[in-house]
Amino acid sequence: MTVQSSATESRTITAGLTLGAVGVLAFSFSLPFTRVAVAELDPWFVAFGRAVGAAALAWAYLRYAGAEAPTREQWRRLAVVALGVIVGFPLLTSLALTTSTSAHGAVVVTVLPAMTAVFAVLRAGERPPLLFWLSSLGGLAAVLTFLITSGAVHGDLSAADLFLLGAVILCGLGYAEGGVLSRQLGGARTICWALILSVPVTVPVTVIAAVATPPQAGPAAWAAFGYLTAISMFLGFFAWYAGLARGGIATVGQVQLVQPVLTLIWSALLLSEQVSGASIGAALVVLLCVVLTQRTRSKS
Repeated sequence: MTVQSSATESRTITAGLTLGAVGVLAFSFSLPFTRVAVAELDPWFVAFGRAVGAAALAWAYLRYAGAEAPTREQWRRLAVVALGVIVGFPLLTSLALTTSTSAHGAVVVTVLPAMTAVFAVLRAGERPPLLFWLSSLGGLAAVLTFLITSGAVHGDLSAADLFLLGAVILCGLGYAEGGVLSRQLGGARTICWALILSVPVTVPVTVIAAVATPPQAGPAAWAAFGYLTAISMFLGFFAWYAGLARGGIATVGQVQLVQPVLTLIWSALLLSEQVSGASIGAALVVLLCVVLTQRTRSKS
């Protein structure tokens, strides 16, 4: 490999990590704002209604961009993306957070980077080296230790925990599949077409939920719903999928190790949920592990 090609690869990975970090920052507010929204709105309406709103934004973007329709194979992959990040994760987290705190939800979301890396191997054919997996496990252990000592973990396994675990599995699948597809369509068009594909499901469910439980909420709940629609379900994926495509799904996916710590910070600031003062030390350890994962190179 020449010096020039090595420098180009390094810049590409750096760009991917930067875009991934922007996506993680956007997603780190998702659980707290979901908690705010489902406190006053039906969880089915929150999960599917935000997808309907995001689909309207996606339609406008695709019209503006003059995007060509995906191929049959790309539609098949888009269905997997839709199952994971448009239907599965929003619905299961909305159901979980009707009884669980967003801080507790951050416990299970800690598994997401590892799950994304697993699906990167299964769906994208990536082969991260051993140091990558060791660094990932180190970051996972650090976050779990922090969450346990902070008091975010409590009680026995509940229905909410099962919902969150299912959400993480489907989300990891959707992230990996979307990262692969973004190499062909780009991050923005990947999430936009997935949202359009989901409309035959999301619109009827939203209407049924609205009729069964007419939406009545205050400004805070609607503001949270607006964030989930425009950022968590739409713009955040522009950066996230573009980052996965450029920097590698497994590698960039490890940036998510920072997300649970950020989520706990927002939970404390926005929802007054209790968070231990050990967050600073845990954050430093997690960031070190993230840096170590980025010092490795995925094998093709």
